Amino acid sequence: MTEAKPARSYLLAIAIISASALAYEVLLMRLFSIIQWHHFAYMIISLALLGYGVSGVFLALNRDALQRRFPAAITANMLLFSFSVPVCFALAQMIPFNPEEILWAPVQLFYLLLLYLLLMLPFFFAANVIGLSFYHYQTRVSFVYGADLLGAGSGSIGIILLLFLLFPEKILTVLTVLGIAAAVIVAHYSFQAQPEETKFRFSAGIIVGLAATVAMTGWLRLNVSPYKGESQMLRVPGTKVIDRYSSPLGLIDVVKSAITPLRHAPGLSLNATTEPPEQLAVFTDADNMTAIDRYGGNTETLSYLDQTTSALPYHLRPLQNVLILGAGTGSDILQAHYHAIDRIDAVELNPQVVDLVEKKYADFAGRIYQNPHVNLHIGEARGFVATSNERYDLINISLLDAFGASAAGLYALSESYLYTEQAIQADLRHLSPGGYLSITRWIKMPPRDTLKLLATVVNACKALKIKDPEQRIVLIRSWQTSTLLVKNGPFSDREIENLKQFSSERSFDLAYYPGIKVEEVNRFNILSQPYFYQAAKALLGADGKAFIDDYKFNIEPATDDRPYFFHFFKWQTLPEILPLLGQGGMSLLESGYLLLVAALLQAVLASLVLIALPLVLGRDRLGIKSGIQGYRQVVVYFVCLGLAFFFIEIAFIQKFILILHHPIYAVTAVLCTFLLSAGAGSLFSKRLCDHKAKSMVRWPVTGIALFSAIYILGFEALTGVLLELGGSSRLVFSILLIAPLGFFMGMPFPMGMDSLGRNAPALIPWAWGINGCASVISAILATLIAMQFGFTVLVFMALLLYVAAAFNFP
Repeated sequence: MTEAKPARSYLLAIAIISASALAYEVLLMRLFSIIQWHHFAYMIISLALLGYGVSGVFLALNRDALQRRFPAAITANMLLFSFSVPVCFALAQMIPFNPEEILWAPVQLFYLLLLYLLLMLPFFFAANVIGLSFYHYQTRVSFVYGADLLGAGSGSIGIILLLFLLFPEKILTVLTVLGIAAAVIVAHYSFQAQPEETKFRFSAGIIVGLAATVAMTGWLRLNVSPYKGESQMLRVPGTKVIDRYSSPLGLIDVVKSAITPLRHAPGLSLNATTEPPEQLAVFTDADNMTAIDRYGGNTETLSYLDQTTSALPYHLRPLQNVLILGAGTGSDILQAHYHAIDRIDAVELNPQVVDLVEKKYADFAGRIYQNPHVNLHIGEARGFVATSNERYDLINISLLDAFGASAAGLYALSESYLYTEQAIQADLRHLSPGGYLSITRWIKMPPRDTLKLLATVVNACKALKIKDPEQRIVLIRSWQTSTLLVKNGPFSDREIENLKQFSSERSFDLAYYPGIKVEEVNRFNILSQPYFYQAAKALLGADGKAFIDDYKFNIEPATDDRPYFFHFFKWQTLPEILPLLGQGGMSLLESGYLLLVAALLQAVLASLVLIALPLVLGRDRLGIKSGIQGYRQVVVYFVCLGLAFFFIEIAFIQKFILILHHPIYAVTAVLCTFLLSAGAGSLFSKRLCDHKAKSMVRWPVTGIALFSAIYILGFEALTGVLLELGGSSRLVFSILLIAPLGFFMGMPFPMGMDSLGRNAPALIPWAWGINGCASVISAILATLIAMQFGFTVLVFMALLLYVAAAFNFP
């Protein structure tokens, strides 16, 4: 017989499983960022939701049998979740999947599908626990849903703390223990009347399973892709990892090369006569290498830094104060120190990288962060600029991403608020009269990064009412890097002469300066055409928009609404690239974006085959032979909710990265606030459900529409106000802004479930599956929509879906 109300201990077990499942989802994102690349994050969200959707099908077709064995079924699924967490990841690492081969090796699509289905299993078991609880307590769905969301919110905080304390692969053991603890709670609550022999067998099984899982996770090692920078360096004889640190921002490895000296000097002039000193390599997530230079106080050992394109501004005129955004292991600080800069403000996001240079390897690095001329700031670059009142002679941004991943298009899905029009405007406002903004990027061929950056800078200048941007910009390039300078004022003849001398002595090519002539370009690092010069002339001229539209790659200026600076893919170019893949054309392909498209197609196929098709074929078994109109309403209602919820959630996570400055803080604060406030909304929705009126659902939909529209339309004004506040104040106000929206977003789903519980309880698992089917697609689809049209369009699409849901309340 169905109980009237779930016990508190049972709700605690539900919360633990939900917390563990969400923590596992975030952990998988981190693990795949290490062993592959970070663009798997959206696939992880999708496969997690697929597990929930398939669970709905399983429960819909087997609800009566499971209901008769309710305590045992719940306990079994909790245990299966616990043991599958490490086992499935261990098996996934054995699959020889390489995303770079996916277009010309069809077997990679099969491997991707295997990964998708294998990693789905833990979420399937966790969802069985939640979905079966919905059916068992069908008149008290709001209590179960509230415990589910509150647990997930706690998990979003817990995983961040764990990532500071443990290496990612070790956290798998913690999640296993938590899942087993939930099973023990349920077993103690449910098996009190069972014989002692049954209790003993259960306890023995728990102990053996836990011991086996802990033993397995003890030897589990991360199988990093051989195409990542660290894997390739470790093939060099005499190299080894000498230090390792973990945080939510990344897994940091320090690598020493004892036999073959490390020589990390991006874009070093081919004329250089000096070489770097001894260096230690520092990898973040097994890629994105930087180096710690050995520095003993003799500035001559740093002279190689004067042979790179980023040294240009130091040769145009004397500089007094410099702001370095993304200080990292300190090479830009050493470059400024080499040029005797009086004041250096250095901003770095990852405190563990700073600790390496400031403490662990302070003597090796010459204690550069303790230098009296250096002021160190731990924080996000855009946020620091927004809250600073200083004006600088130079603001420097150099190579904040790895060349290999960048060249392969693997950062296509990476949101960056550092290279948007609004960010450039903020930087330019903080320049002293005659000051420079210097941005150094990797060279890609055909050109992409540099051109998109230039287009963004031109638009930023126009937004600041600068009438002569063509007089304020210079661009040079080496064989590997380019440096773009934007001056607060026109370049003088003296500066132009210094520019020419600097470039000529180092064999750097001039790409643009005011008054440049065609015979001055493409002289040293010769290309078949002077692409950079031609693009600069077009983008700074009257035909800039036409040039962007006709260009083979997407070089549309990045904005805060579309902060995907590394998204260069154009569908029109794909037919030209595909025939070239067998002829060395891999560098032309933006593989990260195409992998997302492949993941979307896979998600659609998997959700249709594993969720929608079984539900359609099993309608008779579900008892919905009649009442087709109501059935259609159920489908429309829960599909719309599944899409809309994640559209808004993903959009606001990305938006609040800008306000909170720190991506990890933003994800944690937004996700946790959404889940906790949605849980509160779920509990409150019971009052609306008691009215049994279809019109009641329009109240939360109205609240969602009102708050979403206000926030998204007034976001620029909100950002301007909040960025002026301190860190804790920004966090508090962000939570206060998100909580009302999350509160209303937590109501429609349990209200629909409650209606089914009253009128058609057989359809509860069906609705759970339909909602999961839509959710599987929504996470990836939301990203594609945001990249193509922006977050504003994404949110308004979500509002239309909520309105459609309100008119189809079941």
